[in-house]
Amino acid sequence: MQLEQEIFKHWYRETGKIAHSGRACGSAPAPLRVLPETAGHFLCPEGIGMKQKAQILDEAGMNRALTRISHEILERNKGAENLVLVGVRRRGGPIARRIAENIRRIEGLEPPVGSIDIAFYRDDLSRLAEMPELRRTELPFDVTDRDLVLTDDVIYTGRTARAAIEAVFSCGRPRSIQLAVLVDRGHRELPIRPDYVGKNLPTSRTELVEVRLPEFDGETGVFLMDMLAE
Repeated sequence: MQLEQEIFKHWYRETGKIAHSGRACGSAPAPLRVLPETAGHFLCPEGIGMKQKAQILDEAGMNRALTRISHEILERNKGAENLVLVGVRRRGGPIARRIAENIRRIEGLEPPVGSIDIAFYRDDLSRLAEMPELRRTELPFDVTDRDLVLTDDVIYTGRTARAAIEAVFSCGRPRSIQLAVLVDRGHRELPIRPDYVGKNLPTSRTELVEVRLPEFDGETGVFLMDMLAE
């Protein structure tokens, strides 16, 4: 059950309200299906499900957090001249674009924005799935000697951030790499700490943090979810 929960959490975070539909350890992953929402519960065949526990940020709160992060990025880097923003797919991309737009309004200069796929850089991929999902990396600029800000929605163990840093170095050598996240939920397994945090949110390991964005979910907000298992 512990392995199934890890798989569930991975896919839930990557693609939204979905769950693994039955996979024996060591076998190929079974198909995934979208789960209907019923009274705030998201159910899956193994009995693992999610229940909405609390709303942490609404749209206004998220905008305030990203605006504050934008100001902090400009202050630390003494402007936007050498900045580039790279979002970790999937929800890190829209967050990077929002920060870039904030910087344009504040500074009058909008930094380039790209996105990066970390699928083959995860050090725990064999535990999560035999066949990782392939997605595109879009870096329409040279990262060499730039001050690069990685953006993601949630930081948890730190393994996604580590993988993103490795993926960036496969494309060039920035002058610096900084990390901006909307939510830090704790439980780090690697010595990685974000430079910019929108919201520090202590959580238990049976909880998930769901960031909903219009690009994927049709709404804006941050929600704390409880993982339920029979």
